[in-house]
Amino acid sequence: MASYYKLLLEERPGTGTGAAREMRRKGKIPANYYYQGEANQNLTIDKKIFNQAINSGQHVFEIDLNGKTIYVMIKHAQYHPVLEEVIHVDLMRVRRTEKMTFSIPILLEGEAVGLSEGGLVTHVTTSIEIECLPTDVPEIITLDISALELHSAITAAELPLSEDVVLISPEETTIATCNPPKAEVEPEPEEIEGEEGEEGEEGE
Repeated sequence: MASYYKLLLEERPGTGTGAAREMRRKGKIPANYYYQGEANQNLTIDKKIFNQAINSGQHVFEIDLNGKTIYVMIKHAQYHPVLEEVIHVDLMRVRRTEKMTFSIPILLEGEAVGLSEGGLVTHVTTSIEIECLPTDVPEIITLDISALELHSAITAAELPLSEDVVLISPEETTIATCNPPKAEVEPEPEEIEGEEGEEGEEGE
């Protein structure tokens, strides 16, 4: 059975800019929980616990709400424009028996054979969209590029996905390429105006 990182939530006593600012001073992040057919709820998450959950690499988290254990995913996170800290979170309930769409990062592994021929590897697409059950979400997709030759590319259709995962991104999406480095074009020397005329005058 899959294990999930548990988020400890508290009811948010007040709303508005002033109340949210006060919560952040106390190390809390304002959060909204919502699910179709249920009333939205204003909550707070401890900042340290939230950062630990994000760094766990998981996409689905466990919470206790209204006396029940349910599962949520982070639908949206708002960041401070200067400090780059999370200042607000939207949590959406998920059911472990219903497939959902997730964005998963791609990690390139190995050394492309095209490198020995003078090629350069470019990681074109760093994440893709997949559909699967919340219990089957991979933390990362590792792509072996050892067979990547010069003047060739690997597309999303070639990613090693399990049978329980469906690719949502277009199959032709380019993930990585290996091409020769672009040659620098040297500028042509400029002709000096009047140079021919001056030589003609000297000849006379």
